[in-house]
Amino acid sequence: MAQDKMSIARVYPNANEKFGRTWWDYDNLVVQWGTQDNYEILRKVGRGKYSEVFEGINVAGASAPEKCIIKVLKPVKKKKIKREIKILQNLAGGPNVVGLLDVVRDPQSKTPSIITEYINNTDFKVLYPKFTDFDVRYYMFELLKALDFCHSRGIMHRDVKPHNVMIDHEKRKLRLIDWGLAEFYHPQTEYNVRVASRYFKGPELLVDYQMYDYSLDMWSLGCMFASMIFRKEPFFHGHSNTNQLEKIVRVLGTDDFFAYMDKYEIELDPELEDVISGRWQRRPWSRFVTTENQRYISNDAIDFLDKMLRYDHQERLTAAEAQEHPYFAPVKAAAERGEVPTAA
Repeated sequence: MAQDKMSIARVYPNANEKFGRTWWDYDNLVVQWGTQDNYEILRKVGRGKYSEVFEGINVAGASAPEKCIIKVLKPVKKKKIKREIKILQNLAGGPNVVGLLDVVRDPQSKTPSIITEYINNTDFKVLYPKFTDFDVRYYMFELLKALDFCHSRGIMHRDVKPHNVMIDHEKRKLRLIDWGLAEFYHPQTEYNVRVASRYFKGPELLVDYQMYDYSLDMWSLGCMFASMIFRKEPFFHGHSNTNQLEKIVRVLGTDDFFAYMDKYEIELDPELEDVISGRWQRRPWSRFVTTENQRYISNDAIDFLDKMLRYDHQERLTAAEAQEHPYFAPVKAAAERGEVPTAA
């Protein structure tokens, strides 16, 4: 289990304190429920552990019915529902954050639904292989805008992965969705490590280090980026949480892993000790370059990846620092020439 070795976010550590209690105290949120009859379900588009997701239309008021996404929540604690609603309300209008349109509930069953904007998304398994090198840079940059915004508002997403990044490629529009696992960051607070999806879990989660922060999202982003440029989906393909850590250690090496454990005084679970009993050298990123993926590879791409996939969460680039990386120079240059849309 993790010890109480203090770790505080390098950026925005006191964001929630600055915004005040009403900003982050979702327990006391009084939800203003809209009318469920205003929405009609068209088809199912996905399901998660905590919800079922549908494409729907708003049939009230508008001259033409507008498409929307209806996320019907499964029975979970009221507190969790309030948290997601509060976070979506707080982030309303932020760059590339999915827009909250309404919250409704069934009059009889009291089942709540969250209504958000519709994005004409293409499945990432179909879309990503079609990307040019510029596309990867562009969408990573757009995702970083959303992450820096939510971090600056004192919020960790905690479930960054391709399934939660909607892309309308025709409009070059990206939205970060599903804030159901997101949480407000308060320094020196121990958080639940059972967040994020296995392939995108940071080492801190896998070794039960609970005092994590926004940098968890940057690890997940690094995993997404690695899978995009190396055309390996997912990049770290563990079959269990312990195996996930083993996959990471086999790439990043044992020396840095044990240095990380020592720095934060983390005791390794006996089950994990068996997994990491061997010694592995750090593998250079160049080992993952093939003829199939080399069109995405550059010194800047490798350097950017290397600065996110670090064991030590305090060493990872922040979302603001990441946007300043030379890897994004072509995107900024194109934006200055008016060749790419800016985040809406």
